[in-house]
Amino acid sequence: MRRDTFLKSLAALAAAGSLPLSAQAAVAIKMMLPANPGGGWDTTGRALGKALQDAGVASSVTYDNKGGAAGAIGLAQFINASRGDPNALMVMGAVMLGGIITGKPPVNLSQATPIARLTSEYNVFVLPANSPFKTMADVVAQLKKDPGSVKWGGGSRGSTEHIAAAMIAREVGVDPAKINYVAFRGGGEATAAILGGNVTVGGSGYSEFAEYITAGKMKPIGVTSPQRLKGLNIPTLKEQGINVEIGNWRGVYGAPGITAEQRKALTAMVEKAVKSKAWAEAIQKNDWTPAWLAGDEFANFVDQEFASLRATMVKSGMV
Repeated sequence: MRRDTFLKSLAALAAAGSLPLSAQAAVAIKMMLPANPGGGWDTTGRALGKALQDAGVASSVTYDNKGGAAGAIGLAQFINASRGDPNALMVMGAVMLGGIITGKPPVNLSQATPIARLTSEYNVFVLPANSPFKTMADVVAQLKKDPGSVKWGGGSRGSTEHIAAAMIAREVGVDPAKINYVAFRGGGEATAAILGGNVTVGGSGYSEFAEYITAGKMKPIGVTSPQRLKGLNIPTLKEQGINVEIGNWRGVYGAPGITAEQRKALTAMVEKAVKSKAWAEAIQKNDWTPAWLAGDEFANFVDQEFASLRATMVKSGMV
C-alpha cells in the first residue's frame, strides 16, 4: 500500500473511532454538566475532565453548566445539540431519573448513549449550626406536629434527598404529600440556604457538605446508608428507627446517534481516566465510592433503577 493511501486510511479509521485507543490522538471533549456550579454533577464532571487529560486521552475539556429540572434542561440541550458527536459527554445520575419521573420532560434519557457509572454516594441530612433542633428525632417530632413547618432543602424535585425526605415522612406516619420541600437548581444554592438558616434541614451527598461539617457550620443528623460511613460519626437513619436507605450514584452518557465503535472508544477513554492519579485523588477528596459499570450492564442497571425509583416514589406519594 502506498504511504499516502495508508495515511488516508488511518485518518478515516480514526475519524470513525475504529482505531484502538492507543492509536488515536487525544481529542477535545465537550462536557455537559446539567446543573449549576457547586453541586455533585459539577464536581464529578470537572474531576472526570481533569482525569481524562491526566490520562492523556483528552487534549482539552470544555464545560457547559445548564441547571434546572433535575437535569432535564441540560439533557434536552445535550440531545438536540450533540447528536452524532463522538467527543461529547454528559454527567447524570439517580437524580436525573427521579426528575424524569416527576417532571415528565419532552426528552428522555433513552435518546442518549449510556457509557458508564462512575461513583456511588449516600445522602446526609444536616442542620444549620444555629438550628434549635439537635437531632433527627427533634426534626421528626416537629414534622409530626406540623409537617409544613419543616423546610427540607436540597436538589431538584425528584432528587434522592427529596425522595429520602418523603420516605422519612412515610416511615414516621406523616403524609409524604404534606412535606415542605424546597428545591434548588444547584448544590451551591442549597448549601447557601442551609448556611443561612433559610431551610430547617438540608440533604445532599456527604462530599458537598464535608467542609462545612468539619468547620462546625453544619450538624449532620443522619445518613441514608445501610451502615455508618467509614471514618464518620454520623448515625444512619436505620439505627434511629427510620427504615430508609437510598443511594445516589453518578455516571456519564454519550451523545445520541454515535456508532457502536465510537461508543466503545468513548467508554475506553473514560475507563482509562478513572484509572488515573487525578481520579484517585478526586475519589479520596470527595469521599466517593468507586462504582464502575459500563456498556450494556450499565444500560440495564439504569433501566432497573428507573423502575425501582418509580415504585419508591409512587409508594411515597410523590407521583
